[in-house]
Amino acid sequence: MNDTVELKKLVKDTYSQIAEQSKDQNAASCCGAGGCSTIDYAVFAEDYSKLSGYHQDADLGLGCGLPTEFAQIKPGDTVLDLGSGAGNDCFIARAITGETGKVIGLDMTPTMIEKARNNADALGFNNVEFRLGDIEHMPIVANKIDVIVSNCVLNLVPDKQQAFKEMFRVLKSGGHFSVSDIVLDGNLPDQLKNAAEMYAGCVSGAIQKTDYMQQLSDAGFVDLIIQKEKKINLPDDILSDYLSVDEIVEFKNGNDAILSITVYGKKPENSSCSTGDISCC
Repeated sequence: MNDTVELKKLVKDTYSQIAEQSKDQNAASCCGAGGCSTIDYAVFAEDYSKLSGYHQDADLGLGCGLPTEFAQIKPGDTVLDLGSGAGNDCFIARAITGETGKVIGLDMTPTMIEKARNNADALGFNNVEFRLGDIEHMPIVANKIDVIVSNCVLNLVPDKQQAFKEMFRVLKSGGHFSVSDIVLDGNLPDQLKNAAEMYAGCVSGAIQKTDYMQQLSDAGFVDLIIQKEKKINLPDDILSDYLSVDEIVEFKNGNDAILSITVYGKKPENSSCSTGDISCC
């Protein structure tokens, strides 16, 4: 089994367990799956509770930003949420698109899809749907999406360049995205970088901020801006599972940083590309 398959299985297994627990259980148990990881997702999470459309049962506390706040969604838009989980961002997006819009949630974890569909049924929404699928090979028709959002998910995708190409393919000409993600500024200690559970915890799967922005540009996106940025400080009790006391001090006093960023980008107007390869234009 290659590394990509193993990583996807790790993420799917981790988030399947999280889907079966409540937000309070997630916050109480390392990664929210009974101690399967040493990551406490509360370190990353933002408060959604005051946003219109918020549904508590859909909030598992797994995000690292509030992309819907920055996504410039309009009434009637078709919105795609990548890694939609229990549906939190989808329901908030639906509060903006209204009944004339459409919201599609995409997730590769069957348990999450089931949970999200149950939440949508409970809310009586007929213009929010959830599809099982891989972000690197989306079951979405090309040139159909107005806005893409994603919250702390793309860093879990092994082939980010392919994911960005797929984002470009499914967006309409002139469509845009706003995604929150974890990136690096500098280098993680090898012990953190090589820890598999840190991948599911959104850390070791992260790439350099400059590389992240460059890959988005290479996929064909324009008008790229970082809408929000904050430093993530991992608590000592998490770091101590990987680093010695001296190594923790060195890491915390250094210039290397784990960042949460929210990024905006746009597919060019009148673009004839649907593959995410700018050479096709």
